[in-house]
Amino acid sequence: MSETILKHATDELLAEKAAWLEALAAERNASPHTITSYERDLRQFLTFLTGYNARPAGLADVADLSAAELRAFLADRRRDGAGARSLGRNLSGVRAFLRHLERKGLVSAAGARAMRAPKAQKSLPRPLSVAAALEVAEEAGSFALEPWISARDVAVLTLLYGCGLRISEALGLDGAALADPAARAMPIAGKGGKTRIVPLLPVVLEAVAEYRRLCPFALTGDAPLFRGAKGGPLRPQIVQRNMARLRGALGLPASATPHALRHSFATHLLAAGGDLRTIQDLLGHASLSTTQAYTAVDSARLMSIYREAHPRARRRG
Repeated sequence: MSETILKHATDELLAEKAAWLEALAAERNASPHTITSYERDLRQFLTFLTGYNARPAGLADVADLSAAELRAFLADRRRDGAGARSLGRNLSGVRAFLRHLERKGLVSAAGARAMRAPKAQKSLPRPLSVAAALEVAEEAGSFALEPWISARDVAVLTLLYGCGLRISEALGLDGAALADPAARAMPIAGKGGKTRIVPLLPVVLEAVAEYRRLCPFALTGDAPLFRGAKGGPLRPQIVQRNMARLRGALGLPASATPHALRHSFATHLLAAGGDLRTIQDLLGHASLSTTQAYTAVDSARLMSIYREAHPRARRRG
């Protein structure tokens, strides 16, 4: 990440920032996405601090930050339209950097520790119905002009729904993945480098095998499994764009995203009697409380059915 065009801090503080980001990658095994998010959060904070003090932010400015200064930063971000979830992430990034500096004896992070993150309204996962999820997977290749791209699109969305993968996990598979038609499971490296074992359905293997058969590029272990039209790695934006077309064609809501297929995987397993701990393992959630959100989704669905179907739940006209 280049700092050459940034004017939001002194060279000394920018060097500390760069060292922290490098340590996150080397020592904490943080993903590129996490590092990019932390860099953005810290840049926004230091840019604010530069304007707040009318000079490039330096170590002296962050050495003993007060809760009032941090509240002013969050208020500034809110005026720019940031919601509670984004503000919480901003504060988390700043805290992490200050803790890094505190361990080196350069600052006090007491003010940041005293700050409470804004409460974000918890939103429930929004899965597709079983019928809609199946239709999405079946129709995924409808908009492709070439047969191999059509097969690729079907394979990707079938993988997201059939295995509950994040889009980054699916697109991160190498060319050797899913090559064995007799395979019944595969390892997936998820967030934080945590590896989980995901069972493979025959329909997933069949979809990937058809894509492999038609793909014009060599699918080897040192190259990505899913390719763009010119042979490079398939970008998430292409998958998201295809899903947007499917939403329009199938009359699905805006919440029907590639990630909604992962939500659908979990919700449909739970509705069919799946064990919550097992679903947690399949999704790669670090905490069971994250997986428990799906119980609320399923309870809401059951209550809706009850109100519509139970004779005593119907209102008398």
